[in-house]
Amino acid sequence: MNQQPTSNPHSPTPFLQIDRLRKKFGDFVALDDVSLDVFEGEFVCFLGPSGCGKTTFLRAIAGLDIQTAGTVHQAGKDISALPPSERDFGIVFQSYALFPNLTVAKNIAFGLENQKLSKPDIVKRVTELLELVNLPDQGAKYPAQLSGGEQQRVALSRALATSPGLLLLDEPLSALDAKVRTYLRHEMKALQRRLGVTTIMVTHDQEEALTMADRIVVMNHGVIEQVGTPTEIYRQPNTLFVADFIGEMNQITGKAISSDRVEVAGRTVLTKPHKAAVDATVTVTIRPEDIIPHGEDARSPGVTDTLEQAENEFDGTVEDMEFLGSFWRVSLKSASVKERTFSEVTLTVDMSINAIRRMNIAIGQSITVELPAQRILVFPQGNSNA
Repeated sequence: MNQQPTSNPHSPTPFLQIDRLRKKFGDFVALDDVSLDVFEGEFVCFLGPSGCGKTTFLRAIAGLDIQTAGTVHQAGKDISALPPSERDFGIVFQSYALFPNLTVAKNIAFGLENQKLSKPDIVKRVTELLELVNLPDQGAKYPAQLSGGEQQRVALSRALATSPGLLLLDEPLSALDAKVRTYLRHEMKALQRRLGVTTIMVTHDQEEALTMADRIVVMNHGVIEQVGTPTEIYRQPNTLFVADFIGEMNQITGKAISSDRVEVAGRTVLTKPHKAAVDATVTVTIRPEDIIPHGEDARSPGVTDTLEQAENEFDGTVEDMEFLGSFWRVSLKSASVKERTFSEVTLTVDMSINAIRRMNIAIGQSITVELPAQRILVFPQGNSNA
């Protein structure tokens, strides 16, 4: 399912138009009729598991792996058959790919020298770029004398040196440690916004995509599962694959009763409206942070449950607790076979540190939780669309 965006905040016409791109390696289909529009100034992330086709997609755009079929247009020009040297892009690889025998300044100047710029213009441009990436005094050093994060900033400067219309990033942060990765992704996003360069980044890191992208392209088995903003991808996944791949997700097998109710382990649950046929087997999903724990003082005296609350409240016993720094991840198992329990179902619930402290949550304790209907998504089994 290869989707097109319906609106964009950047430009009325696409800067990059990919139409029915197909790439085969022998009998293996790496890209299967993929279409996508990218608008000028956008930061787009290709996200998906290893082998889903995201790097092949990027390399086809760059001309490094020419497509088997389909077309690529950039700024209105058909570049489908052009070699990489005749395409207007800069690229940054995971491995940095810096020349070890050249200084930082010479690495950045490499593309400029090929364009036959004058020496004063090259020096001026290199100086600008080093200041842009906060490495103003590192020009005389060699790559081996820099940290991984500094080397990646040099690689980024080199890619931007010729002022390309398109910047391609192939897992640029994956070789760095977590703290440097977090710092650099903010730097790179701020730099992209400042320059306004249209950018496509390949990543398998959900957090990178969610924090950096204007739009995310989720890929699986050579096709696009969904295109949308980070909020849309996270909150409104179109398929079970997207729901499962992005973030944590509880998944429970159930049976559709109506367009907004399912039966799960002997209980009726009110859900967000869905398209599953009555009596169809479905996968019922809810994110751990959307489950609401009810403490002893959660309800005001004299206030009765609404129908939705009563239908979607469940009792369970805390089976396990995992401390994750800013919150606790709690495994909740059915307490016993009672009216308000799931039979043989374990729910994962994310709870704030304050909630854990206030409710004095501990392993073995029984608690009540509410599953808000508008946060429960239902996906028919064998047909991954919600």
